[in-house]
Amino acid sequence: MNNVQVIPLVTYSRYNSVFSCFSIIMTDIKLVNLPYLEELIHLYPFYRDLPQPILLDSNQPSFPNTDYDILVANPIASISATLGDTKASITWRDQALFQIDESLPVMESIESLIQQACQLEWATSATSELPFTGGVMGYFGYDAGHFVENLPNTVIHDVDLPIIQAGLYGWAIVSLHKTKQTILIQTPWCDEQEITQIIARHTHFINTNKKPQDTDIKDNLFKLEQAFQSNMSADEYQVKFEKVQQYIQAGDCYQVNLAQRFSSRYSGDPLNAYQSLRKSCPTPFSAFMEIDKLGYVLSHSPERFLQVNQGQVESKPIKGTRARGKTPEEDHSLAQDLLNSTKDKAENLMIVDLLRNDMGKTCDTGSIKVPKLFALESYPNVHHLVSTVTGSIQDKEKHFNVFKHSFPGGSITGAPKIRAMQIIDELEPHERSVYCGSIAYFSLNGQMDSSITIRSLVADQENIHCWAGGGLVSDSQCQDEYHETFTKVKRLTHTLETEFLN
Repeated sequence: MNNVQVIPLVTYSRYNSVFSCFSIIMTDIKLVNLPYLEELIHLYPFYRDLPQPILLDSNQPSFPNTDYDILVANPIASISATLGDTKASITWRDQALFQIDESLPVMESIESLIQQACQLEWATSATSELPFTGGVMGYFGYDAGHFVENLPNTVIHDVDLPIIQAGLYGWAIVSLHKTKQTILIQTPWCDEQEITQIIARHTHFINTNKKPQDTDIKDNLFKLEQAFQSNMSADEYQVKFEKVQQYIQAGDCYQVNLAQRFSSRYSGDPLNAYQSLRKSCPTPFSAFMEIDKLGYVLSHSPERFLQVNQGQVESKPIKGTRARGKTPEEDHSLAQDLLNSTKDKAENLMIVDLLRNDMGKTCDTGSIKVPKLFALESYPNVHHLVSTVTGSIQDKEKHFNVFKHSFPGGSITGAPKIRAMQIIDELEPHERSVYCGSIAYFSLNGQMDSSITIRSLVADQENIHCWAGGGLVSDSQCQDEYHETFTKVKRLTHTLETEFLN
C-alpha cells in the first residue's frame, strides 16, 4: 500500500502534524491519509460496484473556492420513501443499530435516525472541521414536500424512483481542496476488513497511473435514442402562464415557478453522459448517484439550498437569469442588464423573504441576516442573480430540522410557498421527481450541506428527463419566460444530443 498512511486512533485534543495545521483526529474515528486527488470523479468507477454509491462533485478545478468532494458507498442502512408512505423504509445492511418509532411519519423517522446517530458518544466528540464524518446522504425529491405539508397530488407519476433515497454511511473518502488532502474517514460501524478493501481499491487506482481521459467509459457507451421533447407546447405553456397571471391578479400568490420537462430515451451507461456534462457545464454542486437497479441522478446544480457549518446556517437562493453573450461586450451588457433589472430584483427579494421566514422557524431568534443581496454569479451558459441568507443554531443534531422546515427551497416554488406548490401541482402535467428537490448530507458532527437540484437529470427504465422553469410574477412576459426555460436547459440537452444522439 504505497503512499497510504494509516493514522492511529487517538483522542482529538491536539492537531496532528500529518495534516499540517488542519485535521484533528477524532475519538473512535480513524482517518487514513490517502494521496490527494483533485477530482474524485476519476476514482468513482473503482467503487461503483458497491451498493448505492454517491459522488458529491465540486468539479475542481473549475470552482477553486469550492472546498471538497465526497465519495461514499455501501451504506449501513438504506432509507427510502415513496408517495403515500406513512413512514420511511429503513433497511439495515446487517443488524439494526437504532430503533425507530413505527408511528413516526416519514421526515420525522429520518430525523430520529439522524438524532440517535449524532448522540453516540464517539459522534458527539467528532470535530466540525471536516465536512462529513459519516451520517446520512442522499436525495430528497421535490414531492418530499408532501411529507412536510398537506398538498394535492394530481400530476402523472411516471418516474420509477423513490421520492426519497438516502443511506446511513459509515465511511467516506473526502478531498479537501484548500489543504490538498484526500482522507478516508472510518467510523466504528466499519470493520477493518471493509476498510482494508476500500484502501486496496484506492491503491489500485493510484498504481494504474490512470490519466483523467483514461477513466472515460469504453464499454457500454451512453447513447441518446431521440432528441429531447418538452411535455408542453408553446401554446400549452401560454395557457398555463395566463392561469398563473389570473391567480396573481386574484391575490392567491405573488410568484409561481412554472417548469417544463424535457424527455428522451437512452441506452448505455449514464456515467458517460455525466462525465461529458461536467465538462460542458461545470457547476459547484454537481453529484452522481446510482440507485440500485432503479436508475441514476445526474445533477449539475449551481445552487446551494442550505449549509450548516459549525452552527452557522447559510442559504444562497438564485432568482434572475440571463444568457451569456457571444462577445465580451455583449456578455457584459447582459450581466449589467440583470444587475439593473427591477423585475429580477423583486423576484429575488420575494424568495429572500420566504427563506428568512423558513429559516426563522428553526434558527436562533434574531440570528437571520442577509449579508449579500442581488450578487452576480456567472456560469458557462448563464448569469445568475444570487443572494445570501444566514442564521445560526445551537444543537448540532438540529441540522435536519432546519432542512425539514425549509423544504422544498422557495427559489423553485414561488410565494407564498404552499399556495404556489398547489398551483404547480395543478398546472404541471408530470411529477418533478428529483428536480427542484435537494441532494444533501447530514453529518454526525453537525455539518450539513445541500443543493437545489436544478440543472439535473434523472435516468430510469431507459428514459431520461431534465427540467427547466422560471418564476412568474405580475409583469412577466410569456415569450420571455418560455424562452428562458430553454436557455437554462440548453447546455444539458445540446451536449447530450450533440455527443450521443444516434
